[in-house]
Amino acid sequence: MSVLRIAVAQTPARSLDITGNARTAAANAIQAAQAGAGLVVLPELHLCAYDLPQLARHTHAATVHADEDRTVTDVRLSPLARAATDHGITVLMGAAVRHPDGSLTNSLLAIDPTGGITVPYDKQHLWHDEEAALFTAGTRPGELTVHGRRLGLGVCYDMSFPEHARAAAVSGAEALLYPAAFATGTEHRAAIYLKARALENTVYTVFANALGGPAHRPCAGAAAVYAPDGSTEAEAEAEGDTILYADLTPRIITDTRVHLRMLGEYRASLPTGRPRNSESFE
Repeated sequence: MSVLRIAVAQTPARSLDITGNARTAAANAIQAAQAGAGLVVLPELHLCAYDLPQLARHTHAATVHADEDRTVTDVRLSPLARAATDHGITVLMGAAVRHPDGSLTNSLLAIDPTGGITVPYDKQHLWHDEEAALFTAGTRPGELTVHGRRLGLGVCYDMSFPEHARAAAVSGAEALLYPAAFATGTEHRAAIYLKARALENTVYTVFANALGGPAHRPCAGAAAVYAPDGSTEAEAEAEGDTILYADLTPRIITDTRVHLRMLGEYRASLPTGRPRNSESFE
């Protein structure tokens, strides 16, 4: 069972600058590939930057378009496609995506080593009115397979819902990837969520948080990877422009599950009604 090296790129994005952000992401992908990574993960809405007021005012400039097959063809993403092809790496990054039915989603783009660009996941849990006013919530689970490793997908607020992570783990995901945009001062919540999601499902969890952003809502990064026992595998300092690396090691998942058996012993449906040995206090 091969080890997958995951890189988390903690780097700023410029508001509405899809061309420039794609070029920076391509440079991150090349650097990660040279360090042995098979996958590089960038934050939520990284392609246009997490700046909802600007996105609302300039929606057309901030979006990419997907076809009926959820494929994206956009010349602005050519540097990313070339980097993925030339260096055999997969890139996962957040983007605002317009679909053929007119809906706009807060989504993840996957650029694979063939240069193909697809939309494997749309954020299901939108953050309050700010996001709900702009985006349509996703309705389907997301999964990505890289070098034989199955990876579950979520975006930011999705990590707050244990059921979302459990569904991916039950389906066979070995890691859960969460591009995010937690505002400065709230990163501790992500750490609590993702340590719990890792431990209760005995999988790796990956936090790829935005860095910088608009003055009214900056983000400080603090990227991290958590191991299947809930311990910290790797973490980046807040505020730094850096790439964080961690190895997804199947043997560690297997060894952890010898003692931590929650996933294997999970009871998907509990009996309804009153247990036969229950007492009545009516």
